[in-house]
Amino acid sequence: MPSSTSSSRGPRPGRVPLLAAVAVTVAAGSLAAVGLNGGPTASAAPTVPASSAPSVTDSSAVSSSASRSGQWQRTPVPVTKGDLTAIAALGDKQAWAVGYRLKSATALEAVALRWDGTSWAQESTLPENSFPQALTVRSADDIWAVGTATEHWDGKTWTTRPLDRDPAGRVVPEAVTTTADGQAWTVGRAMARSIKDSVPAIQTWDGRSWHRQPLPDVGKGELNGVTAVAPDDVWAVGASYAVDEKSPQTALLLHWDGTTWKRVDVDGPAAGHAWLGGITAFAADDIWAVGGRTSGSAERPYTVHWDGAKWSAAETPDVADGRLRAVGRAGGGELWAVGGKGAAPVALRWNRQDKRWDRAAGPGVVVRGFATVPKSAGLWVAGIAEQGDLVPAITRMKG
Repeated sequence: MPSSTSSSRGPRPGRVPLLAAVAVTVAAGSLAAVGLNGGPTASAAPTVPASSAPSVTDSSAVSSSASRSGQWQRTPVPVTKGDLTAIAALGDKQAWAVGYRLKSATALEAVALRWDGTSWAQESTLPENSFPQALTVRSADDIWAVGTATEHWDGKTWTTRPLDRDPAGRVVPEAVTTTADGQAWTVGRAMARSIKDSVPAIQTWDGRSWHRQPLPDVGKGELNGVTAVAPDDVWAVGASYAVDEKSPQTALLLHWDGTTWKRVDVDGPAAGHAWLGGITAFAADDIWAVGGRTSGSAERPYTVHWDGAKWSAAETPDVADGRLRAVGRAGGGELWAVGGKGAAPVALRWNRQDKRWDRAAGPGVVVRGFATVPKSAGLWVAGIAEQGDLVPAITRMKG
């Protein structure tokens, strides 16, 4: 789950799940009660010429067209207390979610749930001391979950696959994706002592083991999202930390061309601090990444688009605490972005006719994971309920 930490390097997004944040404490035999982390704060969006980015409306009200597109509905889950952190779907009758069950004041159990088209049921438990926070599903017997460990599901068993060693320190994966040929990519950070000393980290799975990828020197930072157009066209996004109190944190975008990773900048700087937390590719020349911007004490959504030649920032609705965490396109062509801070979920929908973002009805849960459904207008959001004490929740929009 995205969270944030303030330091002399400026705010950073992070993606530590609520319960995974206390993993060390649990392992030591005691569970401390924690609340939702606060987030970075941001200012008004940068002004972008219409020729360089899609235009966006500046409206905080839910649009009537968005409200007519469907309604979010809660679906019961077989976990009464805990946290659901990621979700993915292969179709209307096949979806998976991972997260944690709080078994007692001192014990957590990582679980995988499966949707069969009618209901959610627990399919399996993950190995002990695993805290999954990202998920990718290539098929029912080829699933990766990453967090404090990196694990693969072959349809019967979860197997831990250790990451390659990184000279920068312990690797913490934040996101994972697979390509059509089965190659997997995971991105995150490597840190020797603390988060503020982290550097971006990327590893790839060759069918037998994980291998560390050489990256350009971008300084301290992290990666929070990854998407693959093809085996030789992969994008990773995150943040480069501020080097001092006077310089901003900046959005980080890295591209793999089949040979090397290179940094690619957004056309035009964002005002204040900026970071990216989610990315989805629809084609080699149609990719969206989302995150947040801060300046002073205000936080706003941040979105950028790749047209095959450049990344351009698009203005977003003026939504307080509206940082975005995931983006995706439903089978019907609708482009959605979701996020929010704490118990204030936010959903935006791209208005193709008017070329603008409209605010839509929120999913009704604290957003941890988001998934579109192939060949369907449906959407899934996993997380915890806005009310209650760590009540896992999944909402669905049928479209």
